[in-house]
Amino acid sequence: MKPLREVATAYAALGKAERQLHAGAFEEAAASCRSAMEISRTVPEEEVFDHAGFDAFSHAWLSRALGELGRFDESLASAELSLGYFNRRGELQEASGKMWITAVMQRALAFDALGRQVEALGEFRKGAEMLDERKGEMAEKEAYQREAGMRIVRLEDSLKQAKPSGYKAWWEFWS
Repeated sequence: MKPLREVATAYAALGKAERQLHAGAFEEAAASCRSAMEISRTVPEEEVFDHAGFDAFSHAWLSRALGELGRFDESLASAELSLGYFNRRGELQEASGKMWITAVMQRALAFDALGRQVEALGEFRKGAEMLDERKGEMAEKEAYQREAGMRIVRLEDSLKQAKPSGYKAWWEFWS
């Protein structure tokens, strides 16, 4: 296969994963993301192709698919792989900004599902800020904003009610 064909095939697999996510076919979307990454690895290193960026995109979608399947440890791992790229590079273009937000939100959702409330709250706040600053179109923007807002309120309430380490009520001092 010529490099141009390999690149096109890899992006086609990633596009298929996106369509499957929107259709609710999460297991198939996860398989398509993995397939896209496998295909991209056949592009020779000397070719002008952003392997790390492509993997970051793929892991953002993979994280979403795995999160929808309730596989939160795996979802978190993929989100963190994706964020390893985006946090270094920043928003270079519209498409990468969308995927960066997706990875942040998926990381927040995974933290929340895994009971890591303090980390989840921080990520939801970061995601909400990124969404508020986002100027371009993003299909999931409103849904992510609603989700982040709802979870921020719930997590803040939950953390306010949690007692600090070593806390004793007033009556415990007298008993």
